[in-house]
Amino acid sequence: MSRAIVIPTYNEAGNIGPLVEGIRTACGDVAIIVVDDGSPDGTGALAEAMDSVEVIQRGSKQGLGTAYIEGFTRALAQGFSEIAGMDADFSHEPAVLPALFNLLETYDVAIGARYVPGGAVREWGVHRRMLSRTANFVARRWLGMPVHDLTSGFRAYRREALERIGLDGIRACGYAFLVEVLYRCHRRGCTMAETPIVFHDRRQGASKLDRKEIAAGVVNLFRLRFGGP
Repeated sequence: MSRAIVIPTYNEAGNIGPLVEGIRTACGDVAIIVVDDGSPDGTGALAEAMDSVEVIQRGSKQGLGTAYIEGFTRALAQGFSEIAGMDADFSHEPAVLPALFNLLETYDVAIGARYVPGGAVREWGVHRRMLSRTANFVARRWLGMPVHDLTSGFRAYRREALERIGLDGIRACGYAFLVEVLYRCHRRGCTMAETPIVFHDRRQGASKLDRKEIAAGVVNLFRLRFGGP
């Protein structure tokens, strides 16, 4: 089984080396594709210097969604049968990757979920916890989704699932991309399962989530609910 992991990065110089090492420890010989948005701190150059790490240098900050689309498209073109996505800041533990890939033996999409029994969030304040839980609750109810954590970026997909949804047709660019991808998977009959994760706040650097991203997520939710993907 050929596997690839796509990691979008922006100013993750302090995290990318240990993260790649953690992935290698957890998964052994797996392809790693870093999609760097012109990080001023040199994240892309650091990744390029690592053995067996492929780097897509985009030169400017273009958003999480388009980074995943470029990374997934590259992985599909190279023939990988299972493709995962994860954050670069250690909010997602590399040790969970084998559990995600194991779920792909039965399901089309595997999700590392915070809001299922055994899942948790660490280091977040009350406001951010409430915002995340509310966003997931509303999105799940409005879109009729069978999963609990629609905004988790820690996922693995069978290549057939990504081919089925049509990556080039996805309109959401930022974090709203995560909801749109799952919605498209659901609408096209992909099977999905969740495994609990403990989500940790980033080790170094600053969060990329801001009010603009939150507003875009609300607009995208209305678009999907009333217009479809």
